[in-house]
Parts: sequence; structure tokens; C-alpha cells
Amino acid sequence: MLKSVVLTAALLAATTFHQDLAWSHGVVGDYVFLEPIVTQDPTPANELDILQPSWAKTADANNYSIAFSMEKVLWLDGNDMPRLSIGGGTNWSHLSPYHGPSLEGFDDLTLFAKYAFYYSVDHEFLMSTGAQLQLPTGNSDIEAQTHTSLGPLFLWEKGFGDLPSTAILKYLRPLGIQSDFGYVPALGGHTSHYMFADGVIEYSLPYLSNNVQDIGLKWPFRNMFLFNEINYDQLITGPSRQTFPHLLATPGIAYVGYHFELAIATQLALNNATVPENHAAVLGLVDVFYDSIIPKFGNWTINKGLAR
Repeated sequence: MLKSVVLTAALLAATTFHQDLAWSHGVVGDYVFLEPIVTQDPTPANELDILQPSWAKTADANNYSIAFSMEKVLWLDGNDMPRLSIGGGTNWSHLSPYHGPSLEGFDDLTLFAKYAFYYSVDHEFLMSTGAQLQLPTGNSDIEAQTHTSLGPLFLWEKGFGDLPSTAILKYLRPLGIQSDFGYVPALGGHTSHYMFADGVIEYSLPYLSNNVQDIGLKWPFRNMFLFNEINYDQLITGPSRQTFPHLLATPGIAYVGYHFELAIATQLALNNATVPENHAAVLGLVDVFYDSIIPKFGNWTINKGLAR
């Protein structure tokens, strides 16, 4: 699995080589936000998470999965800022217990809508709200939920480019924060009332080079982001002994180019309830910004934003 991620990264990187960046994803003011691995991206965007492989070693099994998702911008405002998007995704999982037969199949189908109701270009700040619908369409032995669930989302992100350009503070300007919160209760039955909250702090080397100080970084390091996510999820109502909170740290590194993003991370348990489910983990992401590849489809929206 890891070899496949590395090979894919090498092939995609070779196709872009030293191409200048003309960002088309997650832009608020001068800050380009990365696509997190777990945290949901607050910015409406045209993107295809074409490959999101993961491996997790638990107390009683090895879990392998490959996730897929797609998002499409439907509305631009008068400043050509994406304001509304819809999307969905699922994942295929293979569970390999240390004792007993293996299980595999597709997980729930997740659909969402996202609306950026406020943003400030000057302060590199954006807030979004939305809704998430989970449909138990997969293998009942694999999928996380067995009931249809629907609930609200709240997301926000902030770049630190408005900090003073003093000798020390200017090196904090490449920092960015993204966060989400969701509560997705089951529409039927009394189980699977699910809540989650995630945050990611990132350091943008492109922002450092282009907006703070060029320290001589060459490709591919000039396009790198360093990040760490804190991920929380919990069943608020559920079966006995399955409602403990899960808390993880997800540190990693990402390469963000004009056409795609590549990221790789690991996960570390932050509380005792999470340890049995996370002895070791490797996560990857290949995210394609398809509006830069297929402009006719990517740039289509219900309205036209600025006159074009």
C-alpha cells in the first residue's frame, strides 16, 4: 500500500516538474489552504480525492481502506469566490483479524452540501456551514453506521498573513488553521448519534517563500506544507462500551501543486480509549484539482460569478 502511494506521488510529481503555481484550490486572500486528510475542508472547491489509502493496526486486526470522494462548486459570488458546493464519497475496506475470517466491502455513502457564508480576504478568514447525509449502502459487516444519519456541519479556517511583518512575527504568517464540527444523528433507531470535531494547524512553505521571505527553497520543498491534525469523534448514543471518545493526532507532510495535492501522515492515540484502535497507522491522499485539468466542467456553475 505504502509503495503504491510513493509510486503514484513520483509519477504525478514528474508531470508537473518546475511548473509555476497558479493556485486554484482553497484560496482565501493570499493564503492557499491544503486539503486535510481527516479534517473537512471549509472552502468550497472543485476537487477529486482520487485515492485516499490507509492502514491501521489495532489490538485485534489490520484494517486497510481506500477512500474516494468528489466535490463540485455550484455557485460563485460577485468576486468569483466559491460559495456553494456539493459532494460525496465512500471507501472500500478490508478487515483482516488476527483470528477468524477476513471481511471486505464498501462503507457508508456520505453526501454533503457546503455554503461559505462569510469570508474576509484581508484577514484570510472563512466560515462555512453545511449538512452531511450518511446512507448505509455498503456491507453491513464493514460500514460504520447501520442507520441513515443526517446532521449539520460548521467549518472555518484562518491564515495568519495579517500578523505584523516584524523580525520574529513574520515567520508565523505562513501558519494556517482549519477546523470542523459535525453532529450527525441517526434518523431511525436509537444508536449511532455521531459527533466529531477536527482541527489542523499547517505551515505553508509556499507562503513563506512568496509572501514573507524567499529563503532559497527549491522544488519540491518550495511547495511543501507541514501539518498536524487533532481528530475527535464519539458516539453520543450507542451500544455499551462503544461511546468513549476517540482522540488522535495526525501529523504529516503535503505537496501542493497546480493540478494536485499529495499528502502522507501517521496517527497517534491521545487517550486510553483510542489505543486499542490505533497501534500504528499510515494514511495517504492524492487530491486532484480537476478544474485545472478539465476547465469546461470544473468552471461550470449555476451562475457565472464575474462576467466571463
